[in-house]
Amino acid sequence: MSATRNSRHLIGAGLLWVVLTAIGEAMLFGWEFLPEQYSREAKIIDDAFILLAVLGIPVFTFVVAVTVYSAIKFRASGDEDGPPIKGSGKVVAAWLAITSALAIGVLINPGLVGLAELRADPEPDLVIKVNSQRWSWNIVYPNGVETSEELVVPVDTRIRFDITSADVLHSFWVPAFRTKLDAVPGKVTRLYVTPTKTGSFEEDPGLRLQCAELCGLGHSLMAIPVKVLSQAEFDAWLTGQMASAEVGS
Repeated sequence: MSATRNSRHLIGAGLLWVVLTAIGEAMLFGWEFLPEQYSREAKIIDDAFILLAVLGIPVFTFVVAVTVYSAIKFRASGDEDGPPIKGSGKVVAAWLAITSALAIGVLINPGLVGLAELRADPEPDLVIKVNSQRWSWNIVYPNGVETSEELVVPVDTRIRFDITSADVLHSFWVPAFRTKLDAVPGKVTRLYVTPTKTGSFEEDPGLRLQCAELCGLGHSLMAIPVKVLSQAEFDAWLTGQMASAEVGS
């Protein structure tokens, strides 16, 4: 194959790669597919996802472009074998160098940088205990208020959830907060969340506490609504819950 034909094929495959990459990146930024953010952690995680997608799309479209172009331009006719193709050490070296650089880059950011941001400010303003069992959640607040009907939290408050399980492995997950952590029998795991705006399950279905670990027949039913209130509304809710408990006792 002559150098001119080689250049023509490289240009053709390169143009297809550029077009596919442009379409992919345009879809990424033009399509709002991520749920609404209700926590500081949600923004950190979404930013990491977008960065990984931006870097991953050109790699994916490169493979697609080369495969599609080769299938069209170099397909064999009839039962004959296609022309032999000689590999290039330079192409292999370039691919290895580029993909290695990408891997090391994402390991640093959003990997290590993102983890540092998520773990920043470890001192909580509020500690809530979360006990799980098949197939329900039990929420315990510092003043002794308990509920299995809903998870209520105050906005702009650093919250630590102390999570455990009474039977099998469960997973604490609020889609609107993005963060997720396993509830392990006989062990307390800790998850930090800082809600950034008020809302409720009625307004956004992402505000729900959902088990994200297959835990048995009732797994899909192991969900309760989440409500994010202002500090004043949260304090009033706690007072009302205490009054109701005293009346019922």
